[in-house]
Amino acid sequence: MATQTTASCTGSTLLQPISEIINLPLDQVNFVACQLFALLMAVWFRIYLHPSKTSPFIRHVVATLLGSYLALFCFGWYSLHFLVQSGLSYSVMVFSGLENMHKYCFIVTLGYLILCQITRVYVFDYGMYSADFTGPMMVITQKITSMAFEIHDGLTKRDAQLNPNQKYLAISPCKQVSPTPPHPTPLFRRMPSLLEYLSYNCNFMGILAGPTCSYNDYKAFIEGTGFQPRHQENANGKENGKCKQNEPSPKNAVISKLSTCAISLFVYLSLCKLLPVERAIDDDFVSSTPFYLQVIYLYLAMLALRPKYYFVWTFADAINNAAGFGFSGYDVDGSPQWDMISNLRIMDIEFATSFKSFLDNWNIQTSLWLKRVCYERCPVNPTAATFLLSAMWHGVYPGYYLTFVTGIAMTMAARAVRHNIRPHFLVSDSHKCVYDIITWACTQIAISYTVVPFVLLAVGSSLKFYRSWYFCLHLLCILVVLVLPVKSRRRQTKEQQDGLQQDGLQPVGLQQDGQVAHSSTDNNCNQKEKAS
Repeated sequence: MATQTTASCTGSTLLQPISEIINLPLDQVNFVACQLFALLMAVWFRIYLHPSKTSPFIRHVVATLLGSYLALFCFGWYSLHFLVQSGLSYSVMVFSGLENMHKYCFIVTLGYLILCQITRVYVFDYGMYSADFTGPMMVITQKITSMAFEIHDGLTKRDAQLNPNQKYLAISPCKQVSPTPPHPTPLFRRMPSLLEYLSYNCNFMGILAGPTCSYNDYKAFIEGTGFQPRHQENANGKENGKCKQNEPSPKNAVISKLSTCAISLFVYLSLCKLLPVERAIDDDFVSSTPFYLQVIYLYLAMLALRPKYYFVWTFADAINNAAGFGFSGYDVDGSPQWDMISNLRIMDIEFATSFKSFLDNWNIQTSLWLKRVCYERCPVNPTAATFLLSAMWHGVYPGYYLTFVTGIAMTMAARAVRHNIRPHFLVSDSHKCVYDIITWACTQIAISYTVVPFVLLAVGSSLKFYRSWYFCLHLLCILVVLVLPVKSRRRQTKEQQDGLQQDGLQPVGLQQDGQVAHSSTDNNCNQKEKAS
């Protein structure tokens, strides 16, 4: 009942009557109300505080103040943690050396987040799985650590040491003036000001639900320079880009995304209580239900749970678009696209035919963050390190770690199957269609099986579920990895590059350092680099 959750809500109680009427927890009501307010403010921000009408300073101040107000309304004094985390990290950036600044900042920022998660879970309210103050801190952690790595790349590395995405994201005001950074200039003069830093971390568009974006993109949005490169790249379908361009309107994109939000919310509220995941571990259900029906029920229960995330992330994306942020260019028909910071692709998720494809389209900005700060930089077993970092970032519930450990096994097994079995089904379209149907069903079952502990949170209930399935997919993954050989991604890429060089061909899709070109989730950065 809503009245039972009032005590756990740390924010304003102004909407308590509405919470009791609709029988939803007050913290969730506050969250939705603040997001609706942020949507209205985003429209006002784009129209009345347009870069052509006001200065970047005013836009930074207003965005920060509005974000602070929303944080106070939702989380009360707990929102001070946002400022403490940001302040500590900014101090580390300013006063530590360039060579290790990004590492120290990463440790301090992630450590403070984990400390807050430990106190929230094990000291105050274990099992509170709703809106809480550590949610925004997770997004702020992504932004701070991303900025630290981008500053480090911009001030300590040459362009040849960076891949195209890192080269575009690198932060260095002196970089365009001289190929080598000037030595005597102090670090605090070559990094964002405190106002710009707080605006980036705590602006009203992303303070509650993100999504994460790069600092360069956010700065271009504030200064009003984010449209010009994309106009020059492809001006309404005209490749020369010489015609006069008007700033594209986000109206259609916002309406479309709000419609998606309404449908997702309706589906979630209609099905979440009819198909609870907890039923999958009910003794009577397990003993009286055939196994194939248990599999179907688990898939439907997870299918009913996902619209909650679709609603939150799509709404957050619509807020940013309404403010004029998120324009990624034009499609081949000349229609504007507003998916630069989108966090998911719903159809690609629901019809994913591989474990990797599902993950690439789910929580996209978090996947990119994990890739940029961990996977691309970890010298030893980057896959396992990335899953471990993801578990630590999500929180301290044991279920998170069970999910991501299982995810490592699933990823390795899926990679082995794709490497050894998929080529045999590419001989014809009909064989490929059969393969896609089979892999779609396997992917949905594997995802549902993997994320059960993520939903149940506790060790006991999670292991109870896996025991009821006899750990079958765990054992199958281990068997597949042991039986089917698969080359490491880096070794396979090196052999492909060597083979192309022997044939006298230019390796397409390979970087000079032998790394595979980035996936479609990084296409935005590649387009920006070409445009700039």
